[in-house]
Amino acid sequence: MPKDDELADALTAARAGDEQGFAVLWRALNPAVLRYLRLIAGDAAEDVASETWLQAARDLDRFTGDPAAFRAWLFRIARHRGIDEQRRAGRRREHLASGGGFSGGALDGGGVFDGRVLEGGVLPGGVGGVLAGGSLPAAEAEVIEGAETAWALSRVAELPADQAEAVMLRIVAGLDVADTARILGKRRGAVRIATMRGLRRLAADPQVRLRAAEQPRSPRPETTEKV
Repeated sequence: MPKDDELADALTAARAGDEQGFAVLWRALNPAVLRYLRLIAGDAAEDVASETWLQAARDLDRFTGDPAAFRAWLFRIARHRGIDEQRRAGRRREHLASGGGFSGGALDGGGVFDGRVLEGGVLPGGVGGVLAGGSLPAAEAEVIEGAETAWALSRVAELPADQAEAVMLRIVAGLDVADTARILGKRRGAVRIATMRGLRRLAADPQVRLRAAEQPRSPRPETTEKV
């Protein structure tokens, strides 16, 4: 991940039309965007991610702000695109149920949302990603952080919808409480509570606890007392 000043330089260059600057932003942020969209848009995640970046490139000249603001802006676009995909998938399922020829919705492959569709922009199922730290105990945090992405996503996906999306945007996307609240249309206090509860549920997850017990603990760094 580039440093903040490198991202700031890349953002400035991208806004001036420099393709290399935009490429730096893409390499830095697309992995988290894709994790988010895998649970929002299922098998269509890569296509929706492409739509997200195309819109970002098209509208970048109207964006003002620093890299943190760009990150929040990008995930707002991704969420809106994900909602659009959920609605399209719902229409395809309705077409299939009425005798149409379509043989699978965008979300059916992963099974995360059990075929349900976003209503009013509210997630019916969980979203998540690879956690790093947060309120998890050290061993459990190491397990989630070091686990393969699919497994880590599956554990966060078991959280209630509000907790899972708060965890995703706060921990995985790296957004602050204010930006997360704006994206979700919630109060800051509600975002804090949802994130805390989600992390606590992860810490109590039997599969996470089992992996934590099986995983060798990282040695603590030695400290030298000053005389």
